[in-house]
Amino acid sequence: MGDVFNPETYPISPKLHTLEYLRNFSHLRPRTNIIGAITRIRHFIAQEIHTFLNHQGFLWIATPLITTLNTEGQLHLECYACALSKVYTFGPTFRAENSNTTRHLAEFWMIEVEAAFLNLDEILFLAYKMLKNIFKSVLSTCLDDLTFLEKKTNTNLINRMKKFISSGIDVIEYTEAVKIINNATEYFKTPLHWGEDFSSEHEKYLSDIYYKKPIIIKNYPKIIKAFYMRLNRDQKTVASADILLPGIGEIIGGSQREERLKQLNLSLKENNLSSFNYYWYQDLRKYGTVPHSGFGLGLERLLSYVTGIKNVRDLIPFPRASKHANF
Repeated sequence: MGDVFNPETYPISPKLHTLEYLRNFSHLRPRTNIIGAITRIRHFIAQEIHTFLNHQGFLWIATPLITTLNTEGQLHLECYACALSKVYTFGPTFRAENSNTTRHLAEFWMIEVEAAFLNLDEILFLAYKMLKNIFKSVLSTCLDDLTFLEKKTNTNLINRMKKFISSGIDVIEYTEAVKIINNATEYFKTPLHWGEDFSSEHEKYLSDIYYKKPIIIKNYPKIIKAFYMRLNRDQKTVASADILLPGIGEIIGGSQREERLKQLNLSLKENNLSSFNYYWYQDLRKYGTVPHSGFGLGLERLLSYVTGIKNVRDLIPFPRASKHANF
């Protein structure tokens, strides 16, 4: 829009540019068709998430970005869930990790949902229902942009969303998933031991090759999960789960929270966490406690599935990653 001062130096002149090249010009790349399509879809999905949760009776809570803990908004959100039952937060999250991959950012957007009186299976059903609603809405409203992106990415993204909507989702135990991976000796030479977390390659094998559809893996070992997840009766696993999508891997992580004060105190001790820093979190159990559960959804990973764009740095206006914070 407007005159170009010097067409010869204009870095995004009308020709084919790779997304990697355009990342060097985050201030100018909104003028390209592909970033325009991504931006419209990102806007629509964000609005659709707010609309869906509002219709489900959830209240939006502005959780703090500056905290004394290395955590997202979930712990603070629990304060309101224990009082108002259904709450969520939607905003930027920061991770100071030296991770230089296509799946990670130092600053990204998260949807955190928390609900009182729901167990793990019930919160997972809500998460699954929300994904189906998003896909239905984006297919009906953003079809032109999706068709454009499908051609650009050579990805069958429209049909895979339709398949997600029409088919169910398989639920498996962590222990069963480990057995499946260890039986796939043609893909993995090193065995996965019980108690180890899945790599991105493991996740993609399960969702892309073995099941060929979205799956839920539940009941992970407590030693690889956060202290606040509810301990199961076997004393070895916690009521936690991940939703995996083909081509993406983990997109949603959730759990039933530990509402029992005695067990929470023990978990803090086992994880070498000071009660001094978490006194307020313990108070939620001391002064009236109820079963409650929640999940987190990364917006950029969701966008990767919807748009077919593999690098999350192309799905946020000004990407922030390790050693990369221009502008």
